[in-house]
Amino acid sequence: MGLAVFWFSLLLLVYTFAAYPLLVWLWSRLWPRPLRPVASWQPRVAVVLVVHNESARIEAKLRTCLQQDYPADRLRVVVVSDGSTDDTSARVRALNDPRVLLHESSQRRGKASGLNAAAALCDDEVLVFTDARQMLNAQAVSHMVHSLSDPEVAVVSGELVFRTEPSGGFGQGVDAYWRYEKFIRKAEAAVHSTAGATGALYAMRRRAFKPIAVQTILDDVAIPMQACMDGGRVVFEARAQAYDTPAADVAAERRRKVRTLAGNFQLVALMPALLLPWRNPIVVQFVSHKLLRLLAPWALLTLLMSSAVLATSSPVFAAFFIVQLGAYLLVAVGAFWPAVLRWKLIRVVQAFVMLNAFAVLGLLEFLTNRQAHLWSKPGQAEPGGQA
Repeated sequence: MGLAVFWFSLLLLVYTFAAYPLLVWLWSRLWPRPLRPVASWQPRVAVVLVVHNESARIEAKLRTCLQQDYPADRLRVVVVSDGSTDDTSARVRALNDPRVLLHESSQRRGKASGLNAAAALCDDEVLVFTDARQMLNAQAVSHMVHSLSDPEVAVVSGELVFRTEPSGGFGQGVDAYWRYEKFIRKAEAAVHSTAGATGALYAMRRRAFKPIAVQTILDDVAIPMQACMDGGRVVFEARAQAYDTPAADVAAERRRKVRTLAGNFQLVALMPALLLPWRNPIVVQFVSHKLLRLLAPWALLTLLMSSAVLATSSPVFAAFFIVQLGAYLLVAVGAFWPAVLRWKLIRVVQAFVMLNAFAVLGLLEFLTNRQAHLWSKPGQAEPGGQA
């Protein structure tokens, strides 16, 4: 029994984090599905922003949207102020730009509800979804529109780019993990579709949009996957960029990642058709990329336990057990003695272990927090709780 558990756990981890990325990359190299864009297509575009108490950033964000290298008469911005209690709405009005439409909600309903409301207001051919925090490069809209001009493409994900180098050891580990994640997304998009988009920046055909459940946490997965199940492709455009700064410490990344992982659990509950091969054309990619990672922390635990049981029967299993204990010990030491994080291998190991620990916390978040879709910035009170 212990031997079977050991090999099952090890193979699951190897497939999830190594074999699947390699296989999808090989697939993209050997049998790619190239785009066939139409260079002359210039549809009307609405850039959609759902914001809550973003007075400090809203003006800069609107400028980066309105100053896009795209025909000004075919571009506008729709701002949904989701129950803001600061002067966000006043700052939007102060711009006095006819290309900016403000929709105010007196109650806070969450991003998903705001996106549904914004889409209902738009008859534009293309919707671009972005967040208040990230600035955009000037060609973001034009590059995404170019990819969307391929009739098969329904959604185009932009790329999240870190403007500055991570300042802390853990941040550098997360940066390495994000580069690994983008490698997988690019390969998936090259063969058919990536399983979701970059929430900071993605675009879609308006006719491909379907309203999502108001409690949805991951709009950037739910909306693209709905379009994919309806026959469209979800592709990746690295030239459309949103700029951000990486998490500098474990606490900052934990808060963001736990919510994201809770959203993955929620997504399966809200959209069980994602698991049906006859409904989801990329069910293998979705399960391999999204769902198996939710099982990884439990596989790590059973691998440790089974190798401990088997350690006395073989030096190979004893070595596996010692290596695992050493890795977890390094993570613990790094938490109290950051100097050890100057070695890249230790930073990567720490990020890997902590991100898997966050998956467990994500499950708890999904099971216990029914207001997780109401995201709060650091320093704000969490919905139903304290800051």
